[in-house]
Amino acid sequence: MGFVYKLLFRTVFAPMSAERAHHIGFGAIKAFDRVPVAREAVGRALRPRPEESAEVLGLRFPNRFGLAAGFDKNADGVRGLARLGFGYIEVGTITGRAQPGNPAPRMFRFTRDRALVNRMGFNNVGADAAAVRLADQRRLLERIPAPVRPVVGVNIGKTKDVAGLEATIADYRHSTGLLAPLADYLVLNVSSPNTPGLRDLQAVESLRPLIQAVQETAAQAVPHPRNALGHVPLLVKIAPDLADADVVAVTELALELGVDGVVASNTTISREGLRTDAERVGAAGPGGLSGPPLAGRACDMVRLIRRTAGPGLTVIAAGGIETAADARARLAAGADLLQGYTGFIYHGPFWPRRIAAAAYPG
Repeated sequence: MGFVYKLLFRTVFAPMSAERAHHIGFGAIKAFDRVPVAREAVGRALRPRPEESAEVLGLRFPNRFGLAAGFDKNADGVRGLARLGFGYIEVGTITGRAQPGNPAPRMFRFTRDRALVNRMGFNNVGADAAAVRLADQRRLLERIPAPVRPVVGVNIGKTKDVAGLEATIADYRHSTGLLAPLADYLVLNVSSPNTPGLRDLQAVESLRPLIQAVQETAAQAVPHPRNALGHVPLLVKIAPDLADADVVAVTELALELGVDGVVASNTTISREGLRTDAERVGAAGPGGLSGPPLAGRACDMVRLIRRTAGPGLTVIAAGGIETAADARARLAAGADLLQGYTGFIYHGPFWPRRIAAAAYPG
């Protein structure tokens, strides 16, 4: 089946724009989910095995491999994605207010590197509409047996035209209040390169009050969460372009404030080590690079966070996980959970099952 998808990718998807291909592919997943016989057959074929389950963040994950934020930005295709064997699905990034994102074209493939560059700019329907959609999806998920029902994370970010720390905190509070009741865990995204000023929030002096505000709002919104921790788990997603000293500083802050984990990492603004022709790289312009070129730095970050935090934080490894060897390397570096996105684009709907099997350490 992998060969069939590669042929489809090369002949159908590759000639069209990356964003259009994404809409068509995701649309097909959602359409497939509306055909009961088909979705049940695929669900049975790709469902996680019982021995792959893991207890992390006070939650039972059917397996350790999940879909990273960015694929289902508006939380409207979770059940369809759940049938493909992911142990968890992270929706978003969702902002306080709806926004169109940056002008197109804004997503590009570097096929020689099996990489993507995007400057989407958090295009999404906003927290109010996303909450309605996610509530609908959660009702649909209830029809999936609990042992194989994926965990659902929600990734929240800053609305582009919000300026100043006080207004930014209010923006995140709005999203948290609406989405925390629907989330198994929350991710505070302060690391996308495509929203002006967002990465400045990784500085400890800005990140501290932001984390505290989100924790307070989530506790008020969800007094009785569905997990063993007693609160909605909160993680912070950081950039691979941070210096090691800054990674350590964020990790230590997370420990101090009782944050539950770190996602390492987001996309990178670096273009080092690419095999793609320099002219093509330049023509794509700015944006975050994802895929295998990111793997080395992302793995190093996992190792650094684990060395700094010990067992005190959950580490979700993202960035360049494409093969079974990549999955095993992140687990060996100290990751508790794994995420992918770009590999899903290049390798198709049967790829998550292969990586999830590789992530089972038994």
